[in-house]
Amino acid sequence: MGRITETLREKLSAAFAPEMLEIQDDSARHAGHSGAGPDGESHFNITLRAGAFAGHTRVSRQRMVYKVLAEELAGPVHALSLTALAPGEGR
Repeated sequence: MGRITETLREKLSAAFAPEMLEIQDDSARHAGHSGAGPDGESHFNITLRAGAFAGHTRVSRQRMVYKVLAEELAGPVHALSLTALAPGEGR
């Protein structure tokens, strides 16, 4: 696991105490594209399930996550595909 992946995991775990957190580095699929760094860790797919998302809309949930990851999204993370679920939702 890379440094950025670990930072994402730490920040999301601290902010949301998720019951499920999956982080997939999808950078290899974007090699050569704009924003893709030579070392990877620039494109991610994240799925998390947390009680903090209960009662919030999909957009509100995304904003909550983006706020926590603002530093990474302003720098090394070029793209983020996010699925934010409340308990009992989704997979």
